[in-house]
Amino acid sequence: MKDTMIQQVMTAPGKITFRDVPVPKVGPDQVLVKIKKIGVCGSDIHVYHGSHPYTSYPVTQGHEVSGQIVALGEYVKDLKIGQKVIIEPQVFCGRCYPCLHGKYNLCEKLKVMGFQTTGTASEFFAVDSSKITPIPEEMTYSEGAMMEPLAVTVHAAKRFPDLKGAKAVVLGCGPIGILLIQSLKALGAKEVFATDISDGRLALAKELGADYVVNTMKDDYAKALVEAFGPDKADVIYECAGTDITMDQAIQNARKGSTIILVAVFGKKANVDLAKLNDSELDLNTSMMYRHEDFVDAIRFVNEGKIKLKPLQSAKFAFADYNKAYEYIDNNRESTMKVLIDVDPSEE
Repeated sequence: MKDTMIQQVMTAPGKITFRDVPVPKVGPDQVLVKIKKIGVCGSDIHVYHGSHPYTSYPVTQGHEVSGQIVALGEYVKDLKIGQKVIIEPQVFCGRCYPCLHGKYNLCEKLKVMGFQTTGTASEFFAVDSSKITPIPEEMTYSEGAMMEPLAVTVHAAKRFPDLKGAKAVVLGCGPIGILLIQSLKALGAKEVFATDISDGRLALAKELGADYVVNTMKDDYAKALVEAFGPDKADVIYECAGTDITMDQAIQNARKGSTIILVAVFGKKANVDLAKLNDSELDLNTSMMYRHEDFVDAIRFVNEGKIKLKPLQSAKFAFADYNKAYEYIDNNRESTMKVLIDVDPSEE
């Protein structure tokens, strides 16, 4: 193995450079992963545009990632060299109240690789073995790099505990929204109604499992919801767009006593009708990232064919063309789902 490697660094918003750094040495409880694919997500785009409130520069990105183990620390016994793996990017303290009660995704000192600590955008990455999850040999590295956003939606879906036979709404059909549609179906939802303002995204949502779709720029959401689900409307509504408009649609059209789950991250303080929320005794719930069991379920659902990822893979760029990936996303926002970085294009 060579002594140095190439590492991506965003030195300022919109400015990406590459540098030669030593290949990291593994600690006794660590593994060294040869990075294969990295996904670009909405939070990465915020960093690129300088609008992420919790990221400073310089920063090495990369939190949606797949790779192959190439070295093991002396105490690592349950993993092996050559294994296909993904990395769970949360860095948590293990000592605060949420951590001690199994909710480490809510750690009081939570950091995420690629944002508050070094990400995986390099040829090799050393990481604690506890953050490694193997993936099946038949799963591609591109699919592996999408396990992180899929785990987000599996976790979000499970925030409503009674999905078996449920009627669900997904407001917003970006990558997370469409992955959520599939996750809801995989977890037993009977019917899913999806909204967006893009016919192209709605067509993909329909292809991947939505039973009903409506373009809310063209058709009345309230009317379409009743036509689809009847006067009892939905059991649960998932807000995946992060706008006052869609949150208001959720509150004004929820069945009394039902549940709204906020999945999207609002870029600014929301202006919502709390009086209506109260008057309808709605449960407003939220979802934050994931835990290990969500990755396990995500991998299983893909392996069982219940969730399809390839239709969401919009484009791939070479590692050296990281900046072009962001330019592509900026220029093709409506049609882009998931853009992947080929850190090692030799294997799919």
